[in-house]
Amino acid sequence: MVNELPIRKLGELCSFTQGVQIADKDTIKEFSPGYVRYIYIRDLFSDKYPVYVRDLYPKKLLKDEDIVMVNTGNTSGSVYRAKVGVLCNNAFKICVKDSAKNILDHEYLWVYLNGDARERMLKRLFNPAGQPHVGHKNVARLDIPVPPFPEQKKIAQILSTWDKAITTTEQLLANSQQQKKALMQQLLTGKKRLLDKNGVRFSGEWRDVKLSSIFVRVTEKNKGQSVNVVTISGAHGLIRQEDFFKKTVASETLDEYFLLRQGQFAYNKSYSNGYPMGAIKRLNRYDDGVVTTLYICFELSSLNKADSDYWEHYFESGLMNKGLSQVAHEGGRAHGLLNVKPADFFSLKVPLPSKEEQQKIAAALTAADQEITALQQKLDAFKQEKKALMQQLLTGKRRVKVH
Repeated sequence: MVNELPIRKLGELCSFTQGVQIADKDTIKEFSPGYVRYIYIRDLFSDKYPVYVRDLYPKKLLKDEDIVMVNTGNTSGSVYRAKVGVLCNNAFKICVKDSAKNILDHEYLWVYLNGDARERMLKRLFNPAGQPHVGHKNVARLDIPVPPFPEQKKIAQILSTWDKAITTTEQLLANSQQQKKALMQQLLTGKKRLLDKNGVRFSGEWRDVKLSSIFVRVTEKNKGQSVNVVTISGAHGLIRQEDFFKKTVASETLDEYFLLRQGQFAYNKSYSNGYPMGAIKRLNRYDDGVVTTLYICFELSSLNKADSDYWEHYFESGLMNKGLSQVAHEGGRAHGLLNVKPADFFSLKVPLPSKEEQQKIAAALTAADQEITALQQKLDAFKQEKKALMQQLLTGKRRVKVH
């Protein structure tokens, strides 16, 4: 049987301090006596663009670990740990009242404000008109379960252990992604050479060749062979359209679509996040798929001089962007599409290492990808485990023993 926890209104136990609005003309870029750091929410975790304002708001000054909630904009309802500075106008500080210091623990409050229950309740409080907005008067009406004070501390301690594991894994993941990015730039440009099968460093010159000397265009029409409509996603590669869009947006008749087979490539000429000149992806998930004829589809013309894995990494590196920008014709961004003609695409030049060196480079980059995937899976697992634990601890379904 669930041990139901006492419920209190957040406003009974907490005070809310609205931020101040400072005009840009009243800020300075360098520290000066009598000034304090002014932190915009967007810069909360960045020291890139520090600005300072006169110390005229002593009661609104933040301290490290203060809890700040965004009340305006797309991130309304998000909570952050503060740095020393002054609250800006689109956030407010949430503090435990002095009269409630022995009733509500600050760290437990932080844990609760990061939970699913808080998110579900906040959705009901959003001002539906215009820009997303959550007022602190509405937040004060939120319910918060209040177990005994020692149990709150124990819950916060348990969940902080998960937070540390998540933070550590996020840092490891970010480092691995940066290292892989640097490795791509070194290996795919020849700045760093690997060892061949005899343990000797590759040294031969790379030739600049046209894509047409490595690849051949694929223009086979579907003609009823496949009903697997796929689309190119920057993050997910070639993926079934109904999985990506949660619906099928293709025409009812698929005969005029291009038929793509596993291992073949497709170039989506549309801009997407991280792919300013469009994305080139290889069909890996399925035996075949049909794609819009707006894509440029192609495959290796010869397996003797090119390694498919190498070129998948090369296309992912962004090294094609400069060449693509030169062949994208003006006025070509109609409907978000770049006007890149197939003939111009295949005339682009790329550096060509020997096939053995391509394979060595591909193996090194694939190993880096595997490390990133493992860390991402570990991070996802930590987050899911923490979420499940929060749902139990913050509802009283699971109680913790306090010694």
